[in-house]
Amino acid sequence: MHDSNTLEMAKAIVAHHSATFAGFEPQPAPTPAAQESAYVAALHGCSQLGFIPTDAQCLARAWLAQTVRTGSFDATSWPVEPEDFGLQPVPRRLAFAQCPQRLGLYAVLPNAEWVGRMARAGVPTVQLRFKSTDTVAVKREIAASVAAVHGTGALLFINDHWQAAIDAGAYGIHLGQEDLDALHPDQLGALRASGIRLGVSTHGYAEMVRADAVGPSYIAMGAVFPTTLKKMATAPQGVGRLGVYARLLRNYPQVAIGGIGAEQFGEVLATGVGSIAVVRALVNAANPETQAAALKALMQG
Repeated sequence: MHDSNTLEMAKAIVAHHSATFAGFEPQPAPTPAAQESAYVAALHGCSQLGFIPTDAQCLARAWLAQTVRTGSFDATSWPVEPEDFGLQPVPRRLAFAQCPQRLGLYAVLPNAEWVGRMARAGVPTVQLRFKSTDTVAVKREIAASVAAVHGTGALLFINDHWQAAIDAGAYGIHLGQEDLDALHPDQLGALRASGIRLGVSTHGYAEMVRADAVGPSYIAMGAVFPTTLKKMATAPQGVGRLGVYARLLRNYPQVAIGGIGAEQFGEVLATGVGSIAVVRALVNAANPETQAAALKALMQG
C-alpha cells in the first residue's frame, strides 16, 4: 500500500460496501499494474471485499477511470458505468443478432423431450443442455429440439454444439468462457454472420468484459447461489454482486443462473435482471407444467 491516504481510501471502500458484498473471504491483493492512488486503493479494497484477483484488477481499473472521468475519488460510488470498464459503446461495432431484452423464465433442459414439454407449457426461453460425446446423438437431439419448439413461440438455445445448432436452424447458442476462448476469430466471425443468437456465461467482472468484446446477444451471470449440478470454479456470486453486475450490463439482456428456486425469485428480480434460468426447479418438480406456470407468474410479479 502506497501511503496513509491510499490506505484510508481502501478502508473507506470496504466500509461503504461490505454490507452489499457480505459473506466473502478476503482475497490476497494482486501486484498493482498502476501506481495511481485510486487504482491501488480500489485494488486492495476490492480484494478485501472478496473479489478474486482478476476481478479486483478489473474493478481497480474502472475505479481509476471513474475518478479521472469525474475529477475526484469517491469511495461511496461503486463503478457501474460501462465506459469505465472499457465496454463497447452502444450501438456495438461487434455484435451478434439481438434477442428480446427480457427473456423471462429460462428453462435449461437435458433432452428434446423436456424441451418440447416445457415449450408447450409456455416457457418463453428454453435451452438444450445435452451432454454426450456421440455426435450422431447430439445432432439428433438438437434437430428434435428445433422441431419440438416449432409453433410454440419458445426461443431455443443450444448449449455448446454451435455447428450442429446452426445446421439445424436453432434460434441461438449458449457458450461458456472456455468454449468462447476455443473459437478461432474466423469461426467467431462466421457465427456472427450466420445470424444465430449467442448467450455467454460469466462468473465475474473480468469474464463480463471478455464477453462484451464479442458482443453477445445476452450475458448470463452466476452462479448466484450454490448449485450441486456441476463443480463451480468460482464461489457463488450472491444477490449483492448480481445487483452491481446488472447495473453495469444494463445495455444487455441478462440471465441470472445458478441454484435459483421459486423462493429466491423476488430478490433476484429486484436486481433488474430480465430473465432467470432454472434447472432443478423444473426438472425435479412433482408437476413441471404446474411449476412452470407458477414460476412464470413470479417472473411477472
